[in-house]
Amino acid sequence: MRVLYCTRSDSPHDRRFLTALGQSGHEVYALRLFGGKPLTPKGVTEVPWQAVSSPLRLTDLPGQLRQLRRLLANLQPDLVHAGPIQDLAFLVARAGFNPLLTMSWGFDLMKDAYQSPLGRWQTRYTLQRSDYVTLDCQATADRAAAFGFPRERICVFPWGVDLDFFSPQNSVVPGKSWRAAQGWEDKTVLLCLRSWEPNYGVDVLARAFARAVKENPRLRLILLGDGSEANKIRALLRGVEDKVYYGGRVELSALPGWYGAADLYVSPSHVDGSSVSLLEAMACGLPSIVSDIPANLEWIQDGLNGWVFPDGDAEALTSTILSAAEQDWRAYKLQARQDAVQKADWNKGVRKLLACYEDTAAFGKSRKL
Repeated sequence: MRVLYCTRSDSPHDRRFLTALGQSGHEVYALRLFGGKPLTPKGVTEVPWQAVSSPLRLTDLPGQLRQLRRLLANLQPDLVHAGPIQDLAFLVARAGFNPLLTMSWGFDLMKDAYQSPLGRWQTRYTLQRSDYVTLDCQATADRAAAFGFPRERICVFPWGVDLDFFSPQNSVVPGKSWRAAQGWEDKTVLLCLRSWEPNYGVDVLARAFARAVKENPRLRLILLGDGSEANKIRALLRGVEDKVYYGGRVELSALPGWYGAADLYVSPSHVDGSSVSLLEAMACGLPSIVSDIPANLEWIQDGLNGWVFPDGDAEALTSTILSAAEQDWRAYKLQARQDAVQKADWNKGVRKLLACYEDTAAFGKSRKL
């Protein structure tokens, strides 16, 4: 099958999908709306594209559609896999191509679809012209269904993890080594990998940690990543900087060691699908503290494999951190790993995606007859 994979740029998620597709036996091409110099996996061919600067504007549409229609006519793919909904999948829908597998990235259905009348129209328009939709959690599937998309044509699977790479065995030794070098062996270490952007609530965690560490001086916080709210987050943590480690962006190969360095993982997101970093933490045997948004509640059960606090409530998160820090985590760790093994296996997800390709292609052909 000749597949055209349409995405914004070159995120780690794109690389995982394209790496799997490059090994699938399909003939795979990648289109990047925002351009750049992607790290294209073996088995994938980049298509030439006159890129736009983010975000896609209505004034960009005529030129982008002309490009896309020419590409589709020349390439003649058997299937287009495109997302997010309001730009890439919308472009393919406007170009009139089928079979179309629309991929939700979580934020597009959980937030962007409701931001404006235009966003609602683009979402509805795209879904009406999609053959199948793939997404990563039931909460997002419910939103697609609320826009009228048939549930029987929704492929739900988490963007899971490599359970051999993300494992307690692969994370504990480098994690302990890092803690020893830091002098944190006897501390309670929190870890957060979420981007420092408004959707992900890292400022809520900063407020909560600054309060919690005053009551429990043994607490420590590892913050990885960065983002547009960097100045705000660092300001909120001013005065407790000696209890915080800012690690910046880290390579995938180093991630297990960071999970091994922590006792508890924190995901304070306001908007999310199935968070891959949350699944990685669970696979490494970390209990997690998460906001009570629907996607998180599909993974974390309060008192079993982690703890839940009301979204955006820094005071409640402070109390949750202080309470969790005093508990015995052994049963939580075992349950977190078990849940990841049962529900977050990336290899199973890839098989579901490839089966979804077959269903999408078959349904698209039936519509043309």
